[in-house]
Amino acid sequence: MPAEPVPADRSAPLRIVVAKPGLDGHDRGAKVIARALRDTGIEVVYTGLHQTPRQIVDTAVQEDADGIGLSVLSGAHMTLFAEVLRILEEENASDITVFGGGIIPEADILPLLELGVAALFTPGTPTREVADWVHANVRSLSATGV
Repeated sequence: MPAEPVPADRSAPLRIVVAKPGLDGHDRGAKVIARALRDTGIEVVYTGLHQTPRQIVDTAVQEDADGIGLSVLSGAHMTLFAEVLRILEEENASDITVFGGGIIPEADILPLLELGVAALFTPGTPTREVADWVHANVRSLSATGV
């Protein structure tokens, strides 16, 4: 039986894992977002390229992350987001908010949100908008288990 979760210290800085799942080798956007989040006081753990969903979740759990930001440009967004969410549930870590961005067709946005992805940011979204959303939503969504 898993141990009872320890309530998060709400005064501590947000902690976000920024990850590049799958075989996509383009990480400029992920690095730009990681820097933008860091510049607003968020602690960021960047996992680097070619991470499996399991590696991403393991990192988020080990780092006591409040959220996971996935950057997907490979076209495998439906599979990769779903697998990260599935593993989070399997690990009793569904309180970690998942959001992301990249090349995601308009037709796939609503299904991903319905799957449990908290927010999606497409190309051209200002980095400040992403950081503001993270500050305003990640901890409150984590607290409600959404």
